[in-house]
Amino acid sequence: MNYRHAFHAGNFADVLKHVVLTRILLHLREKPAAFRVIDTHAGAGRFDLFGPEASRTGEWRNGIARVQAAVPPADAATLLAPYLETISACDPGHESEGAIVPCNYPGSPLIALHLMRPQDRLIACEIEPSSADLLLRNIGSDSRAKMIAIDGYVALNAYVPPKERRGLVLVDPPFERSDEVASLLHTITKVWRKWPTDIYMLWYPLKDRRRVAAFSRELASIVARKVFRVELDIAAGEDGLAAAGLFIINPPWRLADELKILLGWLAPVLAQGPSFAHRLDWVCCEK
Repeated sequence: MNYRHAFHAGNFADVLKHVVLTRILLHLREKPAAFRVIDTHAGAGRFDLFGPEASRTGEWRNGIARVQAAVPPADAATLLAPYLETISACDPGHESEGAIVPCNYPGSPLIALHLMRPQDRLIACEIEPSSADLLLRNIGSDSRAKMIAIDGYVALNAYVPPKERRGLVLVDPPFERSDEVASLLHTITKVWRKWPTDIYMLWYPLKDRRRVAAFSRELASIVARKVFRVELDIAAGEDGLAAAGLFIINPPWRLADELKILLGWLAPVLAQGPSFAHRLDWVCCEK
């Protein structure tokens, strides 16, 4: 599957990914020791929602715009607040017909930088030249971040384990390559041996459920432990990208309970019709 992010910025899949990313970063911040974030497919870092790509699909209107306009119950609101505050801090938006409409949507590198502390560090990898140029511009002179114009899988193998010895690896490829899953599994196999205590967050589009199921079993086998799975389907059975998920290795221990609350509220808010679903479970390794 080809997933060009500029066309889909701020959509339901971004909301899912970035809500989870925010919760994990907040858990990492609970300990005073520094942590490192490695973003293997960082993209441009910020996306113009009124630019030619995002305007063409308008997916953000049924994604982040819906979430910002909705009123969650108290328990979900508390967990969601850091994500919404981060989005607003990166883009105050503008007022239109009495509502705040976002102008830009931050990618994972800017979300991470907003939540990181002075002692934490980010390595953001992007190989596509125009996106790499934009990413460098969007990161600016922030001394906590290092942008590398390199294949993310190559960088991941080279930069682990970091000196901080704790952190998060985010793998969010566009799935343009036919061998993407094989490359991801090959890289995780090598990296896991060097840094088995890290939190790994792997995003995937959910189009072929059999292939994803095989991927999940192989991933759990590689790391020889349970892998937490998060999926959101906003239009079950429809064509196009209507479902996406995350595999999380070594999730913070309270994350599953938090996501049960958040996905229970987000799924109907983001749904495109009566057929929607979400999934939270553990994938066990096969002995």
